Amino acid sequence: MGWSQDLFRFLWRSLSKEVKEHVGTDQFGNKYYYIAGYKNWRGQTIREKRIVEAAKKQEVDYEPGDIPTEWEAWIRRTRKTPPTMEEILKNEKYRKEIKIKSEEFYGKEKLLSKETNEELLTPPVDTQIKGHASAPYFGKEEPSVAPSSTGKTYQPGSWMPQDGKSPSQ
Repeated sequence: MGWSQDLFRFLWRSLSKEVKEHVGTDQFGNKYYYIAGYKNWRGQTIREKRIVEAAKKQEVDYEPGDIPTEWEAWIRRTRKTPPTMEEILKNEKYRKEIKIKSEEFYGKEKLLSKETNEELLTPPVDTQIKGHASAPYFGKEEPSVAPSSTGKTYQPGSWMPQDGKSPSQ
């Protein structure tokens, strides 16, 4: 099946005026080709094509990192000129440096965050709060029998009924 497809492609390209120009090869062995725009036998204008022939011919073996970023940008037409091997190696070195620096930064940040958390956090205090949260004196001292005032605040005294006798007696 493979040789018949190659033969058909060869015949089609020879009849359709497609001229495949080898542009470059990456470090993985992928080959990149450029086909200039042309007019076919019916007068239609066919635009330029940028093609990659993968080193691994099976589609199942394709992984996103198999094509370098620079070549992928050229294939997708986000850059006009194909990348050079020096450019690819320079960018790869730069990516590795950035990765190392980011790992160092996040490692230092983890250590600093542990230290500051230990220093800034106070140990929990055991507090005993009496009463109910809806009571006006929740978390404060028990209300006194006598009313008290400090100028801006007024705390009424607590009222307790007497021993079943009315106060008028």
